[in-house]
Amino acid sequence: MQLRSLIAGLVAGCGLALLAACASYGPGDLRVGDAEAAVVQSMGPPAARYPLPGGALRLAYARGPFGKHTWMVDLGPDGRVTRWRQVLTEAQFAELQLGTPADEVLLTLGPPARVRPRGLRPGELWSYRYETYECRWFQVVLDEEHKVAEAGYGVDPMCEVGKDDWTN
Repeated sequence: MQLRSLIAGLVAGCGLALLAACASYGPGDLRVGDAEAAVVQSMGPPAARYPLPGGALRLAYARGPFGKHTWMVDLGPDGRVTRWRQVLTEAQFAELQLGTPADEVLLTLGPPARVRPRGLRPGELWSYRYETYECRWFQVVLDEEHKVAEAGYGVDPMCEVGKDDWTN
């Protein structure tokens, strides 16, 4: 009987933990005007913090490397929420221009799911998973000056048959 009660308690505890994790994945019940503390309480610590003009701040909630969403929560100079949005979308990717500095890419898209050397050329390749019906991800090639040299879509290695290590 004690074993049955223990198992039931564990199952209930795991269920509550899963519900809490789901609630913190996105902005949930955040509202314009909420304080930064409410954001952190709801979503946890941000993956990155980016200063914005005029003393404002952007909090990046990257749900990767396997997640396909990055939520950006903007706070005004008073530390209160002014807006939030999910930025890993094809519409957002289409706005990225050649020559954009890497810090602006981070401000727009947040931290990439994977960063790799560019290969024989100097620079890096940043890859972003996103919600799509196709098995692909968005990739940004940064040159030696850390500016966007190329951008486009590639096959997400997690979807390649027989590949059990997505990092290669």
